[in-house]
Amino acid sequence: MRIMCIGDVVGSVGCAFLRQHLPYFKRQQQIDFVICNGENSSDGNGITPKSADHLFTSGVDFITLGNHSFRRREVYPYLDENPNIIRPANYPSSTTPGRGWAVVDMGFTSVGVINLMAQQGMDATLENPFTAADRILKEIDAKIIIVDFHGEMTSEKRAMGFYLDGRVSAVFGTHTHVMTADAAVLPNGTGYITDVGMTGVIDSILGVKKDIILRRFTTQLPERFELADGACKLNCVVFDIDRGSGRCTAAQSFELI
Repeated sequence: MRIMCIGDVVGSVGCAFLRQHLPYFKRQQQIDFVICNGENSSDGNGITPKSADHLFTSGVDFITLGNHSFRRREVYPYLDENPNIIRPANYPSSTTPGRGWAVVDMGFTSVGVINLMAQQGMDATLENPFTAADRILKEIDAKIIIVDFHGEMTSEKRAMGFYLDGRVSAVFGTHTHVMTADAAVLPNGTGYITDVGMTGVIDSILGVKKDIILRRFTTQLPERFELADGACKLNCVVFDIDRGSGRCTAAQSFELI
């Protein structure tokens, strides 16, 4: 089974680029299931029902989120109602909408997807993601399990990869919008990449206009973010998963431009 994981889609320009390129890539690579991080898919940050629906109708099967999950209030009911979108599982379930993991029945197999958010360098103080993973793995019933670990620090992401090695099929990192060069199969059969990158404008800083970010760094003053426009790229990783064992047999990163 071939599972494609797409890096943070940034704004309507990123959504449009994904719609343009995803269908052909899926056919070319014989992709069975597509997971996409959509927490930045709406212009102005966050995700809305409109941007989520755009991703689904473009060929995405499942959406994961991150620290911008709740930026747009209009998405709150959508998170409760749509079974194919999840927010980080270590947000408190008693006070936040949505769910942190799900199992998708594909007929020939089931795929479990878990969304977790790291602690180091992130805004929120949440349940420890390592203990949250342990808790969920006791509940989830699926041979194939994919984890989106949304975080800042490469060390924490690497640690999660090795912590879950042999217990899940693949772990892919999101949040930094910069693809790392370490797609691999870990020793016990878990596919891994520290960060899968982004889908958005190439000539930008994480999808935002360069001059805005440069002023923030040089003046130390707040700036209103505006998304860049221009030529785009789509970063992704493809994991080959053995359906019988749930283990990953290959991991390869791609950049579509």
